[in-house]
Amino acid sequence: MKPSLLILAAGSGSRYDGLKQLDSLGPHGETILDYSISDALQAGFGKVVLVIRKDFQKDFEEKIVSRWKGKAEIVFAYQEVNPVFQGLQVAKREKPWGVVHAVLSAKGKIHEPFAVVNADDFYGKNAFKQMADFLLSKCAANFYGLVVYPLGRTLSDYGAVSRGVCETSAAHTLTAICEFKNVKKTHGGITGVFNGQTKPLAPEACVSMNFWGLHPSFFDHAQKIFLEFVKQNASNPQAEMTLPDVIGILIGQGVVRVSVLPCSEEWFGVTYPEDRPDVIGKLQQINKSPNNEF
Repeated sequence: MKPSLLILAAGSGSRYDGLKQLDSLGPHGETILDYSISDALQAGFGKVVLVIRKDFQKDFEEKIVSRWKGKAEIVFAYQEVNPVFQGLQVAKREKPWGVVHAVLSAKGKIHEPFAVVNADDFYGKNAFKQMADFLLSKCAANFYGLVVYPLGRTLSDYGAVSRGVCETSAAHTLTAICEFKNVKKTHGGITGVFNGQTKPLAPEACVSMNFWGLHPSFFDHAQKIFLEFVKQNASNPQAEMTLPDVIGILIGQGVVRVSVLPCSEEWFGVTYPEDRPDVIGKLQQINKSPNNEF
């Protein structure tokens, strides 16, 4: 069975001033999301599941589904802003509960190994090939995967970002992800803030760009952990849970191991509006490549 691709596309684009996951950035109106679907299909993925806000479904149907009609199976999963969690009384929110909540929105739609990616990140053909090979040959109920990139190839020239810096074992498995805030280039190199302290970071440090390879067993593990998190944070309308939060717990409990899959390609995305011209230029070069099959 072919692995599935789960694309997280429910963001509201607060920093980008619009739905950047639907922004026409390619030479023929393609979105970054379109490139991910194309690269995934060529790598051997099957079904595509889009996690979206239900009120944007028509936009996604017109912009994405219509382009892939007859070429790819695309189904929707919906992330609600204020869902009901088993009768729990929680504070009213303006944003959903984060990435884990988004992934859990697709429970019941995926029953095979699957990859998780962001809709507004360009990962590259080789990254999808690496992940497809892992999901088809190595992924198991206790063995997940994560594509990582050199930190220096993931930064914006127009503002600071957050990055999950990975710690790995000698066997190339993940031991921890440290979430650094305010990561940026300075005259002295790259710096980031961790636990309130500014620290230097190496350009070659491995970072997660949220490209995970998961077994369907993840849904049950994550649901238990996430519901406990909701109980503990019911009165906090800002609380969110990330995939590293859940996977870190599972690693600590000895439930899973995570294989680290280094990718030498340049990641790029549209974190800030000022990133847009650079991304357009890079996509134009990709479309000119004789190896491009979009």
